[in-house]
Amino acid sequence: MTSHRLLSSMTAGLIRTPLFVLLILMVIGVQVATDAFFGWQNIRGILQDSAVIAIVAIPVAMLLIAGYIDLSVGSTLALGGVVAGLVMNNATGDPAVAVLLAIGAGALVGTFNAVAVTVFGLNSFITTLGTLTAVRGVAQLISPTPTNRFGDQFGFLGVGTVAGIPLSVWIAATLLIIAAVFLTLVPAGRHVYAVGVNREAAFLSGVRVRAIPFTLFVLSGAVAGFAGTIVVARLNSAPAGQIGAGFELVVLTAVLLGGVALTGGEGSIFGVLVGVLFYSALNNSLVLLGVTTFWQAVASGLALIAAIALSLVTHVLRDRLAANKARRLALAAG
Repeated sequence: MTSHRLLSSMTAGLIRTPLFVLLILMVIGVQVATDAFFGWQNIRGILQDSAVIAIVAIPVAMLLIAGYIDLSVGSTLALGGVVAGLVMNNATGDPAVAVLLAIGAGALVGTFNAVAVTVFGLNSFITTLGTLTAVRGVAQLISPTPTNRFGDQFGFLGVGTVAGIPLSVWIAATLLIIAAVFLTLVPAGRHVYAVGVNREAAFLSGVRVRAIPFTLFVLSGAVAGFAGTIVVARLNSAPAGQIGAGFELVVLTAVLLGGVALTGGEGSIFGVLVGVLFYSALNNSLVLLGVTTFWQAVASGLALIAAIALSLVTHVLRDRLAANKARRLALAAG
């Protein structure tokens, strides 16, 4: 029964996401045009880019499903990377300590957001828009000049492979599976949807409507801090003003493209996976086709607009279908 429910969630995320068909068509088209898309080096690059986006997108998606948003993940990623870089720049730097401190720094940001939103009742959009700027400033204050050359042990986190597949991809795949199981099979995961659909009704049903977003905000910050360690390990440098810049929009675009409703209450982890892969494949395809950087930025912006429009249109259509069904049932009963 539980495996059937998980399989149904996977099907809903992959097959029912309109983007899935478009992703397949785009990949085939670019391969025919360039004969380069399916090269292993190209696929590996897409997977590495997708892995970091997917890791951060998981808690961001769950927050959106619950009816909240976190725009500070790009700056939190930078803070985590900078903290890890400072630790590794020390002669006695330990990779495990660097990762743990980066996660801790991100969790602190997430806790600040959680308290501001769930305890003091501030709007999550405004709050995390503020921490987006503030946290970036903190990262630059503690590391005004980039740290670099972190050693092979730490570098393995960003460029190492296991069975020929990048370590970051294994990490992302593991987290995606855990998140899918949580949202599909665990009661607390279903409560995330309940909060996003109707917070008042969820409260009356005994759902902890404050604890859920509080936990998700902390998780979002911690995961973003961890993702920062992967990024700086891959770059072998931690420029506080550059890493993670605009990353929050990348994540939001991928999540919305994957079918997570901007209004909350709807979405799946496997849908998010499709959104992440589509976004990474789109950018990679533009590079293979020789499109200039400026037009790539235009395409990314249009993708975000399309994602928001798709989310809103899907929500309106779903409400109309529900209303029509209710009307038909009422007529039949009458």
